[in-house]
Amino acid sequence: MTDRFTTGDFSTDRWTTELPPFTDRNGSTRTETVAERWARAGLFFEAADYAEAARLLAGIVERVPEQVAPRLLLARAYYHSAQLRRAEEQLRAVIARDPGEHYAHLMLGRTLERQGRAAEAAPWLRMAAAFAGDGVAGD
Repeated sequence: MTDRFTTGDFSTDRWTTELPPFTDRNGSTRTETVAERWARAGLFFEAADYAEAARLLAGIVERVPEQVAPRLLLARAYYHSAQLRRAEEQLRAVIARDPGEHYAHLMLGRTLERQGRAAEAAPWLRMAAAFAGDGVAGD
């Protein structure tokens, strides 16, 4: 599968197009660009409001599905908010798009471990360790 970003077919205006209206703190209704929503989701993530970050990031991933970074942050938000099946789904999608994304391998292994699926987690953790050049993932 070819990623439009790496083939030069990606249109950066998708990051600046407007999303459906939302109501801001002042009660004003306005539209928000994908880039603004990405920044806002990052603030929620940094504030450890992972559920709200996930809600915002899910909309971004729907809008720009070819982008790996929002999907990876969405997986992290799901992981931290204990939505492990959703995290697993997003991590598998990240790895399918970018098999060299070593952090996704590590996270997928940890997500599977957290679900009590250690045998399934082992190959992902070994792959993450290989990418990192370690003998043990996460050390």
